[in-house]
Amino acid sequence: MRLGLMVGYSGKRALVPLDLVRQAEAAGFDSVWVAEAYGSDAVSVAAWILASTARIRVGTAIMQMPARSPANTAMTAMTLSQLSGNRFLLGLGASGPQVIEGWHGVPYGKPVTRMREYIAIMRLIMERRGPVEFDGEIYQLPYHGPGATGLGKPLKSILEATPDIPIYSASFTPAGLAVAAELADGVFPIWLSPAKSHLIEEHVAAGIARRSDGRTRADFDVAPTVSVVVGEDLEACRQPVKGMLALYIGGMGAREKNFYNRYAREMGYEEAAIAIQDHFLAGRKLEAMQAVPDELVDEIALVGPLGRIRERAAAWRALGAEGRVGTLILGMQQPEHLAAVADILLG
Repeated sequence: MRLGLMVGYSGKRALVPLDLVRQAEAAGFDSVWVAEAYGSDAVSVAAWILASTARIRVGTAIMQMPARSPANTAMTAMTLSQLSGNRFLLGLGASGPQVIEGWHGVPYGKPVTRMREYIAIMRLIMERRGPVEFDGEIYQLPYHGPGATGLGKPLKSILEATPDIPIYSASFTPAGLAVAAELADGVFPIWLSPAKSHLIEEHVAAGIARRSDGRTRADFDVAPTVSVVVGEDLEACRQPVKGMLALYIGGMGAREKNFYNRYAREMGYEEAAIAIQDHFLAGRKLEAMQAVPDELVDEIALVGPLGRIRERAAAWRALGAEGRVGTLILGMQQPEHLAAVADILLG
């Protein structure tokens, strides 16, 4: 099992925690991951980190697909990969209707169809076998829809072929997981419970069965994010995770279009998910945090004293040994404990 570090996206000022990244590189982490929402973008930060490091791989978790054309994303990935000595990892995601339609001003559409077409077009571009032509439901190359001039021409990338850039997809819906396993190299299921990994595995298995390239489950990377907060006060350590869960389960999307809320229900926390969402959407964010069960935090995160984390890390190491998790992406901002936690998880 490999370790990744999630650095997320910036707040009001664009900042890159290079000291933390370099510490992770020295501690044996395989990768570092950057994100975007509707502020700092993932590509600029990824490029900054790649230029400031020597060994660690850098990935996007995620680049929002509707914000960029497949060709633009392929160009970006190929450029970063070649400039960095093949250290770039491409993570894609659909984001959500509120951000895509409210911020980017484009239709959210069909996320699974978009993922399928997006990856297919990028593979064609990065393989560089010839000029790219594609006629899909969402994308056409050359474009021939409303407003087209008719002058579009199939093109082949000027850059040499770069077909081996790993592609990850962010998803935890049944259809999304299956498409990721069918077409991509890995998936981000946002969070995962070691005791309930079947919620992911059954859909991954369905996608692997549809692969046409001969690759098996052993070739596919399930890469969940695990929040890590070290401290003697267990309840205090749970609070940042509860804040994150309250935001995602309660407010990431409209009431009927919150995929994180649905995922929490599937994990067995339906009553809590309803309460969290009711509080959050009514502006009661503190009450939303208080409605997050301790049990949910403990299932998906590693919190508390290092001794407790060592005991609970056994379940995650077992997932790695069984091949059900290839990369464990740690969300932690305590550089003083980074090496110790890496040692616990890597054994």
